[in-house]
Amino acid sequence: MAELKTKANSASVIEFIESIESEQKKQDSYRLLELMKELSGEEPKMWGDSIIGFSDVHLKYASGRELDWFKVGFSPRKKAISFYSMHYYDESSDLLQRLGKHKHGKSCIYINKLSDINEDVLKELIQNSLDCKDMI
Repeated sequence: MAELKTKANSASVIEFIESIESEQKKQDSYRLLELMKELSGEEPKMWGDSIIGFSDVHLKYASGRELDWFKVGFSPRKKAISFYSMHYYDESSDLLQRLGKHKHGKSCIYINKLSDINEDVLKELIQNSLDCKDMI
C-alpha cells in the first residue's frame, strides 16, 4: 500500500499564510485560522506544504488501511479556498444549500472568498466535522 505523502509537519502556519500572494486569500485564511482555532480549541498544523489542519485523528478503514489525518482544515489554493471535512456532502445537504456560493466534492468545499458564504453555516460545518465520531 502506498504511503500517504501529505503528513503533519513543523512548518510555520503563519509563514505559510504570509506567503500567499492574494491579499484577499491571506485575510480569509487568517479568519479561517481564527474560526477553526476557536471551535477546535487546538493549535493548527501544516500538512504537506499547503494544508492547514486541526484536531489530529487516526483513521482506520474497513479495508484495514490506516492513516493519520485531521478532522477539519483548509488550503488557500490559487483558484479557491478548499475546506476539508470529515463528512461526505451531497446536493440535498441543508447546510450546503444555506452556505452560499460554493462548489463541493465528497468531503471538500471550495469557496472563492469568505464574503461569498454564510459564516454561521461555515461554523456549523466546522463543528460537525470536529464532532464527527464515525470517521468517513
